[in-house]
Amino acid sequence: MGKINWGRVFLGGLLAGLIINVFEWVTNGVVLAAEWDSAMRALGHQMSSSAIPIFVIWSFLVGIAAVWLYAAARPRFGAGPKTAMLTGFAFWIFGYALPSLGQFALQLWPVRLLMIGLCVGLVEIVAASFAGGWVYRE
Repeated sequence: MGKINWGRVFLGGLLAGLIINVFEWVTNGVVLAAEWDSAMRALGHQMSSSAIPIFVIWSFLVGIAAVWLYAAARPRFGAGPKTAMLTGFAFWIFGYALPSLGQFALQLWPVRLLMIGLCVGLVEIVAASFAGGWVYRE
C-alpha cells in the first residue's frame, strides 16, 4: 500500500472543486436563482454578501476531500475511473444525501429545490471525483 501523494490530492482537488463550483453556479446561481431568492424571502432572510465566497471555498474543500477519498480507496479497489465514480457516489451519500435528510425534516426549503440539488449534486460529485482521480498519481 503506497503513501498518499498529498500534492496530487490538492491538485486533483482543485480541479474537482472547480467542477463543483461550475455546477453549483449554473444550477443555483443561474437556473434556480429566483427560486432560491423567493425561498430566502419566505424565511425573512436575504443572501449574505459573505455567502458566495463561503460556497466557493466549500466547493474546493469538497473537491479536495473527494480526491482524498479516491486516493485512500485506490489501494483497495484499484486505480481508475470505476474507483473514482464509486468514491464520488460514496461521498455523495455522506456529504450530500444524508445531510439533506435534515433539510427535508425541517421543511425550511421547497422540496423541489432540495431534490434538484441532490440530483445535480450526484452528477457534480461523481464528475468531480472522476476528474480529480484522473489527476491523482501516487
